[in-house]
Formats: sequence, C-alpha cells, structure tokens
Amino acid sequence: MKVFRWVFVAVVLLLTACAAETMEGYVTIGLDEVLQQQDGGAIVVDVREVEEFAEGHISGAINVPLSELKKGNRADLDKKETYIIICRSGNRSKEASDILSEGGYDVVNVSEGMSSWTGAVRQLFH
Repeated sequence: MKVFRWVFVAVVLLLTACAAETMEGYVTIGLDEVLQQQDGGAIVVDVREVEEFAEGHISGAINVPLSELKKGNRADLDKKETYIIICRSGNRSKEASDILSEGGYDVVNVSEGMSSWTGAVRQLFH
C-alpha cells in the first residue's frame, strides 16, 4: 500500500509539472540542450541589447532585444520557425518567451543565459 501511495504522489507531481509548462505555452531547456535544438533547425534568438550581443553570442544567433519585442518589433521573426530564446541570465528570455508565445510564435526558453555559456562565442567588432 505504501508503494502505491508513493507512485501515486510521483505521478501527480509529474502531471502538475507538465501542466505548468503547457500553461506557459512553451518549454524551458538548459544550456546543454541549445546546440542540439539549433542542429534540429531551431533559430537562437538572443534578446540582450545590441551592445551585449556584440560582445559575444552563440554562432548563428540573431539579435532581437527584449526592449524591441516590448515595442512590438518582430519583423525579423517568422511564425513558421522555432526559436530558442536566450539572454544573459535567464530573466529576459522568460519575459521574451512569454511575449512571443502569446503572439503565436513557437519558442523554447533557455533557463540560464550567456553568463553561464561555456561554448564558443562569436563577437562583432564595430
């Protein structure tokens, strides 16, 4: 009987966690999954400001600052694509994921950000 109770509790917790992701309209992944998602065709969108992006970003990423998304500027984005949303620490990416998801875009939020990224980066020089 105790085993059944533990299994029941585990199933309920699992279903609750899945429901929370569904309510947000997107999933959240760790940094270790970014390149795999990118290899699968998703586009990395770095929502840091232009200067931060220029200092170093994931190769192939595009820059759409959160400040621009808040203004409704989404001309560079296509609703047919999947976007991996990343920032410096994970806070702005969540806000950007909320905005884009509500706007009908297919997004994957990254729980951490470039401050924790250990992979290669590309820098832009002015």
